[in-house]
Amino acid sequence: MELLNEILRAETRIRGLIRETPLDRSIPLSRATGTEVYLKMENLQYTGSFKVRGAMNRIFGLPEAQRAKGVVAASTGNHGAAVAFAAAKFGIRSIIYLPSNADRTKVEAMERLGAEARFHGKDSVEAEIAGREHAREAGLTYISPYNDLEVVAGQGTIGIEIARCLPVVDNVFVSLGGGGLISGTACYLKAVRPGVRVIACSPENSCVMIESLKAGHLLELESKETLSDGTAGGVEPGAITFELCRALIDECVTVSEDEIADAMKSFIESHHQLIEGAAGAALAGMMKAGLRSGQTNVVVLCGANVSLATLRKIL
Repeated sequence: MELLNEILRAETRIRGLIRETPLDRSIPLSRATGTEVYLKMENLQYTGSFKVRGAMNRIFGLPEAQRAKGVVAASTGNHGAAVAFAAAKFGIRSIIYLPSNADRTKVEAMERLGAEARFHGKDSVEAEIAGREHAREAGLTYISPYNDLEVVAGQGTIGIEIARCLPVVDNVFVSLGGGGLISGTACYLKAVRPGVRVIACSPENSCVMIESLKAGHLLELESKETLSDGTAGGVEPGAITFELCRALIDECVTVSEDEIADAMKSFIESHHQLIEGAAGAALAGMMKAGLRSGQTNVVVLCGANVSLATLRKIL
């Protein structure tokens, strides 16, 4: 499979540029579920999110002359920070397009990482259109958060790290938005651990990919506000991740806002670390799924970037 080869290539490219995050056994969650629960701690990744893996691999793979021109992305959060961080590693320019109402704290975080923030329109779709147009006109590379094989392959290095640490994996719980994280992780794990089941976890308030998988084609659906903002929103038409998700996901679970909030609060209390809503969705999905005693379960904690306002709300 082309993606599997790209994941293997990505692992050699970005090793040393990203953090190999811990895969920790959770004593509280193992006791609560009667299973072995391991947490892939991408909340400890550079920029506080797994996204840096895909961004780093995409920029690494650019021809040197093209890379030197700089890169463009559109993002109000983790993807923008990841592109900014990766671009800074290579000493190149990054331009991040954002809607005019973007959270100032997140904008400042991207700027601290070296990005040039440009504002366009009042929502993310308008900012993305403007970002793609500028990249096309200026001859720069536009980096998608998930609709790009090298980005997905970068995320797939998480699967390599899980397999390296655990000889047996029964279930892997991964939050699902655009599908890049789950596609890459599942592709590698299923290649080396054929019996593994991959469970996609999304908030009930925004589960576009899950509903699209049920329908057999990508849908345009309205998303409500959710704590899992990292997975929220629509999926780009023609996204490569749709067919990957169809082939690689074994089960889908949707979780309520209360379930996400409870999972985040419980984790913060018991593990003394921060996680964002998308990671909470994966945890809540595991707690909601029917687990069999003695199984080995992995939850990918995809990020830690949660605002003070959100923390006040859930605590």
